[in-house]
Amino acid sequence: MRTTGEIIQLSGQFLAGQKRGKRIAEEIIAHVLGVQRLDLYLQYDKPLVETELVRIREMIKRAAKSEPVEYILGELEFFGCKIRVDRRVLIPRPETEILVEKIAGQAKSGVLWDVCCGSGCIGIALKKANPDLQVFLSDISKDALALAAENAKLNGVEVTFLQGDLLESFKGQKADWIVCNPPYVTEDEYQNLDPSVKDFEPKLALVGGKSGTEYYERLASTLPKDAHVFLEIGSTQAKRLQELFPSAQIENDWAGHPRYIFI
Repeated sequence: MRTTGEIIQLSGQFLAGQKRGKRIAEEIIAHVLGVQRLDLYLQYDKPLVETELVRIREMIKRAAKSEPVEYILGELEFFGCKIRVDRRVLIPRPETEILVEKIAGQAKSGVLWDVCCGSGCIGIALKKANPDLQVFLSDISKDALALAAENAKLNGVEVTFLQGDLLESFKGQKADWIVCNPPYVTEDEYQNLDPSVKDFEPKLALVGGKSGTEYYERLASTLPKDAHVFLEIGSTQAKRLQELFPSAQIENDWAGHPRYIFI
């Protein structure tokens, strides 16, 4: 019978060719055992039962094919929320948590639109942080909205869902706050993405077009004039977006790259 320590070692060796292979192995094993990753080492000599071993092996095999660990586990933590993810939606990134933190400090009440919502992580996190907000989540993908609805229920928040392309669903409505993290990868960049992204995450949520700024160009002509707008952008797009939104404030992410525009 294999112990926790042996499985950690064997799984880490099996994923040695993967980026963060040992860390991924630990996350999978901790998930199956229902413990925190660091707590694995408190039960290093604990024998694992066959059902646990089978689940771990299946997940490790998926990881060996470059499938993102977030899809394998089916969920992640995002700004105090548990967010379910699968191949219907883009995996939320830590950079987006920074955006949510910046918005949460300002948008305490009023109407907020989360455009291109994907998994719903932004709007759901903001509603959970500031219950007085009236939150609307929109996306062109019916499948993404279905998963976002699951996440809203999972986190105990009431939000409204609308299906449509960018601001199409909001005609005739008013907002105090608008947040959008649209597709902004260029067609050329997409071809060179890591297989864990290109082969598993939805292209619809990644590629913004030939230049990568097409969605922002469309937003520039349709955004309401009296709303506070927060956009996440590609790290090389600040110059073009400053041209589109001359009065915008651009801020950096943790790595010092231009990543957010506030209008």
